[in-house]
Amino acid sequence: MPQPELLETFANPYAGRDYEIAMECAEFTSLCPLGGAESDAAELRALAGGAPDFGTIRIRYVPDTLCLELKSLKLYLWSFRNEGIFYERAVNRILDDLAAAARPRWMEVVGDFNVRGGIKSVVTAHIGARPGLEEQRSAPVRQRP
Repeated sequence: MPQPELLETFANPYAGRDYEIAMECAEFTSLCPLGGAESDAAELRALAGGAPDFGTIRIRYVPDTLCLELKSLKLYLWSFRNEGIFYERAVNRILDDLAAAARPRWMEVVGDFNVRGGIKSVVTAHIGARPGLEEQRSAPVRQRP
């Protein structure tokens, strides 16, 4: 079961400045919640969900007063290893847990999952407005001479 209590934070040393932190976990693992593949279903009954799912989790955020501590983030992401969970739920759960711990100005979590059954899935979830984006949208577009 995912363990958000593992997440630790530290004081943002540049809390007065907007800057982005990007992290990537290329070894994310969880279990398919619906069971195993047809040919190996008997062997996979021992697992809580089913066949393992693999993917890369990318996290980007603009911190406010707190930053996420990396070792605790690693341990938290590893806590999904034996969880039967859909991709969409995993990505949104990670976003909710990280946002609750760090209370960022903006955060995005992308789950880029390996091909399964011939289908590649990429799930993106975010909270808040990314600093600087509103200024870019409202800036006038320059016409070419």
